[in-house]
Amino acid sequence: MPARVRRTRGHRAALRTAVPVVTLLLAATACGGTSAQVGAVGSTSAPGSPTGLPTARGTQSTPPSSAGRTAADPPAAARSQGATLGDHRSTPRALPSARAAQCVNDYYSGMTTAQRVGQLFMGGISAAHPDASQVRTLRDQHVGSVMLTGRSTAGTAATRKLVDGIRAQSDQVGGRRAGMVVATDQEGGQVQVLSGPGFSAMPDGLTQGGWSTTTLRTRAADWAKQLKAAGVDLNLAPIADVVPASLGTRNRPIGYFHREYGHTPAAVTSHSGAFAAGFAQSGVMTTLKHFPGLGQVLGNTDTTANVVDSVTTAKSASLQPFRAGIQAGSPFVMISSAVYTKIDAKHLAAFSPAVIDQLLRHDLNFKGVVISDDLGDAVAVRSFTPAQRAVDFIAAGGDMVLTIRPSIVPEMTRAVQSRMKQDASFRAKVDASVHRILDAKHKAGLLDCG
Repeated sequence: MPARVRRTRGHRAALRTAVPVVTLLLAATACGGTSAQVGAVGSTSAPGSPTGLPTARGTQSTPPSSAGRTAADPPAAARSQGATLGDHRSTPRALPSARAAQCVNDYYSGMTTAQRVGQLFMGGISAAHPDASQVRTLRDQHVGSVMLTGRSTAGTAATRKLVDGIRAQSDQVGGRRAGMVVATDQEGGQVQVLSGPGFSAMPDGLTQGGWSTTTLRTRAADWAKQLKAAGVDLNLAPIADVVPASLGTRNRPIGYFHREYGHTPAAVTSHSGAFAAGFAQSGVMTTLKHFPGLGQVLGNTDTTANVVDSVTTAKSASLQPFRAGIQAGSPFVMISSAVYTKIDAKHLAAFSPAVIDQLLRHDLNFKGVVISDDLGDAVAVRSFTPAQRAVDFIAAGGDMVLTIRPSIVPEMTRAVQSRMKQDASFRAKVDASVHRILDAKHKAGLLDCG
Protein backbone atom coordinates (compact mmCIF):
# COMPACT_ATOMS: atom_id res chain seq x y z
CA MET A 1 0.00 0.00 0.00
CA PRO A 2 1.11 3.46 -0.30
CA ALA A 3 3.01 3.94 2.79
CA ARG A 4 0.70 5.47 5.19
CA VAL A 5 2.58 6.81 8.00
CA ARG A 6 0.72 7.20 11.17
CA ARG A 7 1.64 8.82 14.36
CA THR A 8 1.22 6.65 17.36
CA ARG A 9 1.21 8.03 20.84
CA GLY A 10 3.14 6.38 23.59
CA HIS A 11 4.91 3.90 21.35
CA ARG A 12 7.92 4.05 23.66
CA ALA A 13 5.87 2.28 26.29
CA ALA A 14 5.37 -0.74 24.07
CA LEU A 15 8.24 -2.71 25.55
CA ARG A 16 6.54 -2.80 28.92
CA THR A 17 2.98 -3.24 27.78
CA ALA A 18 2.93 -5.68 24.87
CA VAL A 19 3.27 -8.93 26.79
CA PRO A 20 0.78 -8.14 29.56
CA VAL A 21 -1.87 -7.22 26.97
CA VAL A 22 -1.34 -10.49 25.14
CA THR A 23 -1.58 -12.39 28.38
CA LEU A 24 -4.93 -10.76 29.10
CA LEU A 25 -6.19 -11.58 25.62
CA LEU A 26 -5.24 -15.22 25.96
CA ALA A 27 -6.72 -15.46 29.43
CA ALA A 28 -9.99 -14.04 28.18
CA THR A 29 -10.03 -16.54 25.34
CA ALA A 30 -9.41 -19.45 27.66
CA CYS A 31 -12.44 -18.39 29.66
CA GLY A 32 -14.63 -18.28 26.57
CA GLY A 33 -14.03 -14.60 25.93
CA THR A 34 -11.85 -12.91 23.36
CA SER A 35 -10.07 -14.75 20.60
CA ALA A 36 -7.88 -13.17 18.01
CA GLN A 37 -8.26 -13.55 14.30
CA VAL A 38 -5.93 -12.49 11.62
CA GLY A 39 -5.95 -9.69 9.13
CA ALA A 40 -3.03 -7.67 8.05
CA VAL A 41 -1.47 -5.57 5.44
CA GLY A 42 -0.97 -2.20 3.97
CA SER A 43 0.07 1.12 5.31
CA THR A 44 -2.15 3.67 6.70
CA SER A 45 -1.77 7.09 8.07
CA ALA A 46 -3.29 8.65 11.06
CA PRO A 47 -6.21 10.89 10.18
CA GLY A 48 -4.61 13.70 12.13
CA SER A 49 -1.17 13.33 10.61
CA PRO A 50 -0.27 16.44 8.64
CA THR A 51 1.60 14.55 5.99
CA GLY A 52 0.25 11.02 6.24
CA LEU A 53 3.54 9.30 6.81
CA PRO A 54 3.89 5.80 5.49
CA THR A 55 2.52 3.28 7.76
CA ALA A 56 5.08 2.32 10.09
CA ARG A 57 1.92 3.57 11.46
CA GLY A 58 3.50 6.15 13.42
CA THR A 59 6.18 8.40 12.06
CA GLN A 60 7.64 11.81 12.26
CA SER A 61 6.61 14.41 9.75
CA THR A 62 10.07 15.65 8.82
CA PRO A 63 12.04 13.45 6.42
CA PRO A 64 15.79 13.06 6.84
CA SER A 65 18.15 14.54 4.31
CA SER A 66 19.15 12.28 1.45
CA ALA A 67 21.17 14.65 -0.69
CA GLY A 68 23.56 13.01 -3.06
CA ARG A 69 22.21 9.48 -2.69
CA THR A 70 21.80 7.49 -5.87
CA ALA A 71 20.88 3.99 -6.86
CA ALA A 72 22.71 2.33 -9.68
CA ASP A 73 23.40 -1.36 -9.67
CA PRO A 74 22.50 -4.09 -12.10
CA PRO A 75 19.24 -5.93 -11.37
CA ALA A 76 19.43 -8.63 -8.75
CA ALA A 77 18.87 -12.16 -9.92
CA ALA A 78 15.19 -12.92 -10.06
CA ARG A 79 14.06 -15.36 -7.44
CA SER A 80 10.66 -16.76 -6.76
CA GLN A 81 9.21 -16.03 -3.37
CA GLY A 82 9.88 -19.28 -1.59
CA ALA A 83 7.67 -21.20 0.73
CA THR A 84 10.32 -21.49 3.39
CA LEU A 85 8.90 -22.03 6.83
CA GLY A 86 9.33 -20.09 9.96
CA ASP A 87 9.72 -21.86 13.27
CA HIS A 88 6.16 -20.93 14.19
CA ARG A 89 4.86 -23.21 11.45
CA SER A 90 4.99 -26.92 10.95
CA THR A 91 7.61 -27.85 8.40
CA PRO A 92 5.87 -28.24 5.04
CA ARG A 93 6.62 -30.97 2.62
CA ALA A 94 7.36 -30.28 -1.02
CA LEU A 95 4.02 -31.50 -2.30
CA PRO A 96 3.52 -32.24 -5.99
CA SER A 97 1.31 -29.60 -7.59
CA ALA A 98 -1.66 -31.97 -7.78
CA ARG A 99 -1.46 -32.73 -4.07
CA ALA A 100 -1.00 -29.06 -3.24
CA ALA A 101 -4.08 -28.18 -5.28
CA GLN A 102 -6.00 -30.95 -3.54
CA CYS A 103 -4.98 -29.61 -0.13
CA VAL A 104 -6.21 -26.13 -1.05
CA ASN A 105 -9.45 -27.57 -2.43
CA ASP A 106 -9.99 -29.62 0.72
CA TYR A 107 -9.68 -26.52 2.87
CA TYR A 108 -11.96 -24.56 0.57
CA SER A 109 -14.59 -27.32 0.48
CA GLY A 110 -14.57 -27.62 4.26
CA MET A 111 -15.20 -23.92 4.85
CA THR A 112 -18.54 -22.29 5.49
CA THR A 113 -19.46 -19.27 3.39
CA ALA A 114 -18.59 -17.00 6.32
CA GLN A 115 -15.15 -18.62 6.63
CA ARG A 116 -14.49 -18.22 2.92
CA VAL A 117 -15.45 -14.57 3.00
CA GLY A 118 -13.28 -14.06 6.08
CA GLN A 119 -10.26 -15.17 4.07
CA LEU A 120 -10.72 -12.07 1.90
CA PHE A 121 -9.85 -9.71 4.74
CA MET A 122 -6.80 -8.50 6.59
CA GLY A 123 -7.49 -6.52 9.73
CA GLY A 124 -5.18 -4.20 11.61
CA ILE A 125 -4.16 -4.87 15.20
CA SER A 126 -1.90 -2.55 17.18
CA ALA A 127 1.55 -4.08 17.56
CA ALA A 128 2.07 -2.28 20.87
CA HIS A 129 -1.41 -2.14 22.40
CA PRO A 130 -3.71 -4.85 20.95
CA ASP A 131 -7.35 -4.11 21.65
CA ALA A 132 -9.40 -7.09 22.87
CA SER A 133 -12.62 -5.88 21.20
CA GLN A 134 -10.87 -5.55 17.84
CA VAL A 135 -9.37 -9.00 18.19
CA ARG A 136 -12.84 -10.36 19.02
CA THR A 137 -14.34 -8.67 15.95
CA LEU A 138 -11.78 -10.22 13.63
CA ARG A 139 -12.27 -13.64 15.19
CA ASP A 140 -16.06 -13.43 14.95
CA GLN A 141 -15.79 -12.48 11.27
CA HIS A 142 -13.38 -15.38 10.56
CA VAL A 143 -10.79 -12.91 9.26
CA GLY A 144 -7.89 -14.89 7.79
CA SER A 145 -5.04 -12.38 7.93
CA VAL A 146 -3.87 -9.68 10.30
CA MET A 147 -1.59 -6.71 10.04
CA LEU A 148 0.45 -5.42 12.96
CA THR A 149 0.10 -1.64 12.92
CA GLY A 150 1.37 1.43 14.75
CA ARG A 151 4.77 1.40 16.43
CA SER A 152 6.20 -1.17 18.80
CA THR A 153 9.60 -1.10 20.48
CA ALA A 154 8.92 -4.41 22.26
CA GLY A 155 11.39 -6.47 20.21
CA THR A 156 11.17 -9.88 18.59
CA ALA A 157 10.41 -12.01 21.66
CA ALA A 158 7.48 -9.91 22.89
CA THR A 159 6.12 -9.55 19.36
CA ARG A 160 6.28 -13.30 18.93
CA LYS A 161 4.13 -13.79 22.03
CA LEU A 162 1.57 -11.37 20.62
CA VAL A 163 1.58 -13.10 17.24
CA ASP A 164 1.29 -16.57 18.76
CA GLY A 165 -1.72 -15.42 20.75
CA ILE A 166 -3.41 -14.09 17.61
CA ARG A 167 -2.43 -17.06 15.48
CA ALA A 168 -3.89 -19.52 18.01
CA GLN A 169 -7.35 -18.12 17.27
CA SER A 170 -7.37 -19.01 13.56
CA ASP A 171 -10.33 -21.02 12.30
CA GLN A 172 -10.48 -24.80 12.30
CA VAL A 173 -11.52 -26.40 9.01
CA GLY A 174 -12.19 -30.11 9.11
CA GLY A 175 -10.21 -30.40 12.31
CA ARG A 176 -7.18 -28.61 10.82
CA ARG A 177 -6.04 -25.09 11.49
CA ALA A 178 -6.42 -22.62 8.61
CA GLY A 179 -3.31 -20.65 9.38
CA MET A 180 -3.34 -16.87 9.44
CA VAL A 181 -1.09 -14.59 7.47
CA VAL A 182 0.52 -12.13 9.88
CA ALA A 183 1.87 -9.03 8.11
CA THR A 184 3.40 -5.69 8.93
CA ASP A 185 5.05 -2.65 7.30
CA GLN A 186 8.80 -2.98 7.56
CA GLU A 187 10.28 -0.90 4.73
CA GLY A 188 12.83 1.11 6.67
CA GLY A 189 13.31 4.76 7.53
CA GLN A 190 10.07 6.24 8.78
CA VAL A 191 8.12 3.13 7.82
CA GLN A 192 9.13 0.47 10.32
CA VAL A 193 6.41 -0.82 12.63
CA LEU A 194 8.57 -3.22 14.66
CA SER A 195 11.74 -2.26 16.51
CA GLY A 196 13.46 -2.96 19.81
CA PRO A 197 15.62 -5.92 20.91
CA GLY A 198 16.22 -8.27 17.99
CA PHE A 199 15.23 -5.81 15.26
CA SER A 200 17.72 -3.75 13.27
CA ALA A 201 17.09 -0.08 12.53
CA MET A 202 16.42 -0.11 8.80
CA PRO A 203 17.48 2.93 6.74
CA ASP A 204 15.10 4.57 4.29
CA GLY A 205 14.65 3.48 0.69
CA LEU A 206 16.99 6.06 -0.82
CA THR A 207 19.78 4.91 1.46
CA GLN A 208 19.13 1.28 0.57
CA GLY A 209 19.12 2.33 -3.08
CA GLY A 210 22.67 3.63 -2.69
CA TRP A 211 23.97 0.20 -1.69
CA SER A 212 25.02 -2.51 -4.13
CA THR A 213 22.26 -5.00 -4.84
CA THR A 214 24.39 -7.70 -3.23
CA THR A 215 24.61 -5.73 0.00
CA LEU A 216 20.89 -4.94 -0.02
CA ARG A 217 19.94 -8.54 -0.61
CA THR A 218 22.16 -9.69 2.26
CA ARG A 219 20.78 -7.07 4.62
CA ALA A 220 17.21 -7.83 3.54
CA ALA A 221 17.73 -11.51 4.30
CA ASP A 222 18.79 -10.54 7.82
CA TRP A 223 15.78 -8.25 8.28
CA ALA A 224 13.53 -11.06 7.11
CA LYS A 225 15.02 -13.45 9.67
CA GLN A 226 14.13 -10.94 12.36
CA LEU A 227 10.53 -10.80 11.18
CA LYS A 228 10.37 -14.57 11.03
CA ALA A 229 11.65 -14.77 14.61
CA ALA A 230 8.79 -12.47 15.58
CA GLY A 231 6.29 -14.75 13.81
CA VAL A 232 5.59 -12.47 10.84
CA ASP A 233 4.87 -14.12 7.46
CA LEU A 234 4.47 -11.14 5.14
CA ASN A 235 6.15 -7.78 4.74
CA LEU A 236 4.12 -5.08 3.01
CA ALA A 237 7.20 -4.02 1.08
CA PRO A 238 9.17 -3.34 -1.12
CA ILE A 239 8.29 0.00 -2.70
CA ALA A 240 8.14 -0.37 -6.48
CA ASP A 241 7.09 3.24 -7.10
CA VAL A 242 9.34 5.36 -9.33
CA VAL A 243 9.50 9.01 -8.19
CA PRO A 244 11.09 11.25 -10.86
CA ALA A 245 13.99 13.35 -9.56
CA SER A 246 12.15 16.43 -10.85
CA LEU A 247 9.28 15.69 -8.45
CA GLY A 248 11.34 14.50 -5.48
CA THR A 249 9.95 15.37 -2.06
CA ARG A 250 6.91 17.12 -3.58
CA ASN A 251 5.63 13.58 -4.04
CA ARG A 252 3.92 13.27 -0.65
CA PRO A 253 3.31 9.53 -0.31
CA ILE A 254 6.77 8.33 -1.34
CA GLY A 255 9.35 11.01 -2.12
CA TYR A 256 8.60 13.15 0.93
CA PHE A 257 9.65 10.27 3.17
CA HIS A 258 12.49 9.02 0.93
CA ARG A 259 10.82 5.66 0.56
CA GLU A 260 11.84 5.17 -3.08
CA TYR A 261 14.97 3.22 -4.06
CA GLY A 262 15.87 5.71 -6.75
CA HIS A 263 14.49 7.98 -9.45
CA THR A 264 14.64 5.72 -12.51
CA PRO A 265 12.85 2.48 -13.40
CA ALA A 266 16.22 0.70 -13.58
CA ALA A 267 17.26 1.73 -10.07
CA VAL A 268 13.92 0.83 -8.53
CA THR A 269 13.75 -2.47 -10.42
CA SER A 270 17.19 -3.64 -9.32
CA HIS A 271 16.82 -2.67 -5.66
CA SER A 272 13.21 -3.66 -5.10
CA GLY A 273 14.23 -6.99 -6.65
CA ALA A 274 17.21 -7.33 -4.33
CA PHE A 275 15.05 -6.54 -1.29
CA ALA A 276 12.44 -9.12 -2.31
CA ALA A 277 15.08 -11.74 -3.12
CA GLY A 278 16.64 -11.35 0.32
CA PHE A 279 13.27 -11.84 1.99
CA ALA A 280 12.49 -14.87 -0.18
CA GLN A 281 15.86 -16.35 0.81
CA SER A 282 14.82 -16.17 4.47
CA GLY A 283 11.29 -17.43 3.88
CA VAL A 284 9.23 -14.27 4.40
CA MET A 285 6.78 -13.14 1.71
CA THR A 286 6.84 -9.63 0.26
CA THR A 287 4.40 -7.26 -1.43
CA LEU A 288 5.08 -5.03 -4.41
CA LYS A 289 3.39 -1.66 -3.90
CA HIS A 290 1.60 0.53 -4.88
CA PHE A 291 0.41 -0.63 -8.31
CA PRO A 292 0.38 0.95 -10.86
CA GLY A 293 2.63 3.38 -9.00
CA LEU A 294 2.43 6.45 -6.77
CA GLY A 295 5.55 8.11 -8.07
CA GLN A 296 3.78 10.67 -10.28
CA VAL A 297 1.25 12.03 -7.78
CA LEU A 298 1.44 14.93 -5.37
CA GLY A 299 -1.15 14.00 -2.73
CA ASN A 300 -1.03 11.15 -0.23
CA THR A 301 -4.14 8.95 -0.51
CA ASP A 302 -3.99 8.30 3.23
CA THR A 303 -4.69 11.93 4.01
CA THR A 304 -6.02 13.39 0.75
CA ALA A 305 -9.04 12.77 -1.47
CA ASN A 306 -8.99 12.95 -5.27
CA VAL A 307 -5.34 12.05 -5.76
CA VAL A 308 -4.77 11.86 -9.52
CA ASP A 309 -1.98 10.55 -11.75
CA SER A 310 -2.36 12.05 -15.23
CA VAL A 311 0.94 10.64 -16.53
CA THR A 312 1.10 6.86 -16.11
CA THR A 313 -0.19 4.69 -18.95
CA ALA A 314 -0.47 0.93 -19.39
CA LYS A 315 2.84 1.06 -21.27
CA SER A 316 4.82 3.38 -18.97
CA ALA A 317 8.43 2.51 -18.15
CA SER A 318 7.57 3.07 -14.48
CA LEU A 319 5.71 -0.26 -14.52
CA GLN A 320 9.01 -2.12 -15.01
CA PRO A 321 9.68 -2.72 -11.29
CA PHE A 322 6.26 -4.36 -10.99
CA ARG A 323 6.72 -6.37 -14.17
CA ALA A 324 10.13 -7.65 -13.05
CA GLY A 325 8.90 -8.43 -9.54
CA ILE A 326 5.95 -10.38 -10.90
CA GLN A 327 8.22 -12.36 -13.23
CA ALA A 328 10.43 -13.13 -10.23
CA GLY A 329 7.46 -14.62 -8.40
CA SER A 330 6.13 -11.92 -6.08
CA PRO A 331 3.24 -13.49 -4.14
CA PHE A 332 1.42 -10.21 -3.36
CA VAL A 333 0.83 -6.92 -5.17
CA MET A 334 -0.80 -3.94 -3.44
CA ILE A 335 -3.14 -1.64 -5.37
CA SER A 336 -3.11 2.11 -4.87
CA SER A 337 -6.18 4.26 -4.25
CA ALA A 338 -5.30 7.04 -6.70
CA VAL A 339 -7.02 7.65 -10.05
CA TYR A 340 -5.00 7.05 -13.23
CA THR A 341 -6.66 9.10 -15.92
CA LYS A 342 -4.75 7.49 -18.82
CA ILE A 343 -5.75 4.00 -17.67
CA ASP A 344 -9.20 4.46 -16.11
CA ALA A 345 -10.39 7.99 -15.40
CA LYS A 346 -13.67 6.84 -13.84
CA HIS A 347 -12.46 4.71 -10.93
CA LEU A 348 -9.90 4.67 -8.16
CA ALA A 349 -7.31 2.03 -9.04
CA ALA A 350 -8.54 -0.14 -6.17
CA PHE A 351 -12.00 -0.23 -7.78
CA SER A 352 -10.88 -0.41 -11.41
CA PRO A 353 -11.25 -3.57 -13.52
CA ALA A 354 -9.00 -1.88 -16.10
CA VAL A 355 -6.18 -1.61 -13.54
CA ILE A 356 -6.60 -4.95 -11.75
CA ASP A 357 -8.24 -7.43 -14.12
CA GLN A 358 -6.83 -6.07 -17.37
CA LEU A 359 -3.45 -4.44 -16.66
CA LEU A 360 -2.25 -6.44 -13.65
CA ARG A 361 -3.85 -9.83 -14.21
CA HIS A 362 -3.97 -10.01 -18.02
CA ASP A 363 -1.20 -7.78 -19.34
CA LEU A 364 1.39 -8.40 -16.60
CA ASN A 365 0.14 -11.97 -15.99
CA PHE A 366 0.07 -11.70 -12.20
CA LYS A 367 -1.25 -14.92 -10.65
CA GLY A 368 -0.80 -14.13 -6.97
CA VAL A 369 -2.81 -12.26 -4.34
CA VAL A 370 -3.97 -8.71 -5.08
CA ILE A 371 -4.27 -6.78 -1.83
CA SER A 372 -5.72 -3.32 -1.38
CA ASP A 373 -4.08 -0.40 0.26
CA ASP A 374 -5.91 0.53 3.43
CA LEU A 375 -9.66 0.75 2.80
CA GLY A 376 -10.43 1.60 6.41
CA ASP A 377 -9.09 5.03 7.34
CA ALA A 378 -7.68 6.36 4.06
CA VAL A 379 -9.19 9.70 3.10
CA ALA A 380 -9.15 8.66 -0.56
CA VAL A 381 -12.00 6.18 0.02
CA ARG A 382 -14.08 8.03 2.59
CA SER A 383 -16.74 8.98 0.07
CA PHE A 384 -17.53 5.27 -0.26
CA THR A 385 -19.28 3.25 2.42
CA PRO A 386 -17.30 0.34 3.88
CA ALA A 387 -19.70 -1.99 2.07
CA GLN A 388 -18.99 -0.32 -1.27
CA ARG A 389 -15.23 -0.43 -0.70
CA ALA A 390 -15.16 -4.18 -0.13
CA VAL A 391 -17.59 -5.11 -2.89
CA ASP A 392 -16.08 -2.77 -5.49
CA PHE A 393 -12.53 -3.96 -4.81
CA ILE A 394 -13.44 -7.62 -5.20
CA ALA A 395 -15.64 -6.93 -8.24
CA ALA A 396 -12.67 -5.20 -9.90
CA GLY A 397 -10.53 -8.30 -9.43
CA GLY A 398 -8.99 -7.74 -5.99
CA ASP A 399 -8.48 -10.60 -3.54
CA MET A 400 -7.69 -9.30 -0.05
CA VAL A 401 -9.23 -6.21 1.56
CA LEU A 402 -6.90 -4.47 3.97
CA THR A 403 -8.46 -2.32 6.65
CA ILE A 404 -6.71 -0.97 9.69
CA ARG A 405 -10.16 -0.42 11.24
CA PRO A 406 -11.48 -3.80 12.38
CA SER A 407 -14.78 -2.20 13.42
CA ILE A 408 -15.93 -1.90 9.78
CA VAL A 409 -15.18 -5.52 8.87
CA PRO A 410 -18.68 -6.80 9.82
CA GLU A 411 -20.32 -4.33 7.42
CA MET A 412 -17.87 -5.33 4.71
CA THR A 413 -18.36 -9.09 5.13
CA ARG A 414 -22.15 -8.73 5.16
CA ALA A 415 -22.00 -6.76 1.91
CA VAL A 416 -19.80 -9.36 0.24
CA GLN A 417 -22.07 -12.22 1.30
CA SER A 418 -25.12 -10.30 0.13
CA ARG A 419 -23.62 -9.65 -3.30
CA MET A 420 -22.61 -13.31 -3.58
CA LYS A 421 -26.27 -14.32 -3.21
CA GLN A 422 -27.34 -11.93 -5.97
CA ASP A 423 -24.54 -12.20 -8.52
CA ALA A 424 -23.06 -15.45 -9.84
CA SER A 425 -20.12 -13.72 -11.52
CA PHE A 426 -19.24 -11.96 -8.27
CA ARG A 427 -19.52 -15.27 -6.43
CA ALA A 428 -17.06 -16.80 -8.92
CA LYS A 429 -14.61 -13.96 -8.24
CA VAL A 430 -14.84 -14.63 -4.51
CA ASP A 431 -14.20 -18.34 -5.07
CA ALA A 432 -11.14 -17.59 -7.21
CA SER A 433 -9.80 -15.12 -4.65
CA VAL A 434 -10.19 -17.54 -1.75
CA HIS A 435 -8.30 -20.18 -3.73
CA ARG A 436 -5.46 -17.74 -4.48
CA ILE A 437 -5.21 -16.77 -0.82
CA LEU A 438 -5.25 -20.38 0.35
CA ASP A 439 -2.61 -21.22 -2.25
CA ALA A 440 -0.37 -18.44 -0.90
CA LYS A 441 -0.91 -19.78 2.61
CA HIS A 442 -0.04 -23.27 1.49
CA LYS A 443 3.20 -22.11 -0.11
CA ALA A 444 4.07 -20.31 3.13
CA GLY A 445 3.50 -23.46 5.16
CA LEU A 446 0.38 -22.15 6.87
CA LEU A 447 -1.95 -25.00 5.91
CA ASP A 448 -1.84 -28.53 7.32
CA CYS A 449 -1.62 -30.63 4.19
CA GLY A 450 -0.62 -33.85 5.89
